[in-house]
Amino acid sequence: MKTTLTEENYLKALFHLVDNEGKVTINELSKFLNVKMPSVNNMMKKFAEKKWVIYETYKPLIVTESGRREAALVVRKHRLTEMFLVKKMNFGWENVHEIAEQLEHVHSQIFFDKMDEILDYPKFDPHGEPIPDKDGNIISQDLQKLSHCEPGENVTFASVTLSDDAFLTYLNDRKLLLNTKVKIVKVESFDKSMTIEIDGKTEILSKKATEKILVKK
Repeated sequence: MKTTLTEENYLKALFHLVDNEGKVTINELSKFLNVKMPSVNNMMKKFAEKKWVIYETYKPLIVTESGRREAALVVRKHRLTEMFLVKKMNFGWENVHEIAEQLEHVHSQIFFDKMDEILDYPKFDPHGEPIPDKDGNIISQDLQKLSHCEPGENVTFASVTLSDDAFLTYLNDRKLLLNTKVKIVKVESFDKSMTIEIDGKTEILSKKATEKILVKK
């Protein structure tokens, strides 16, 4: 049975919000989707009927293995589309999120499998986030926020937690792209802004930015 656009948006929200124990609350979903609680409750009852979640009144939802897979497959379509737009259509990484939001609801599995083949089966999207495979499996990454790094550390920019075009343009202006080697020079005690060094040049990043940048050591 094909999923509806609304169901896919809920599935994607579950993917992003679920904790390490496979749990998420109705309130978290309501805030994330900007949907009223009664509507979320009604949808989660439908998800429970499909065995995607375990739903009990006044308790956190538990996302089942089936639900996790369905959610991952929606995210797969989105991230593959973003990669295709960047690699084959020469879009900037700051311009692809909204287009992928629309194309992710295409139901043809063959379409996305072909896209995957054309791209030579990429493991990550243009923002450094892992692309689930066609079985819904996803690579785990050992990353940390740039804001958690200390002066003197050398790290590699691996991913972002925000695909907003304004934020990605902010990074473009500072020549801070994926796989860039970064040295932390200084962290201001007052506002936690960070001075970094890239290819011998220094840049200052706000704490708001360093919170949304993920790096590997």
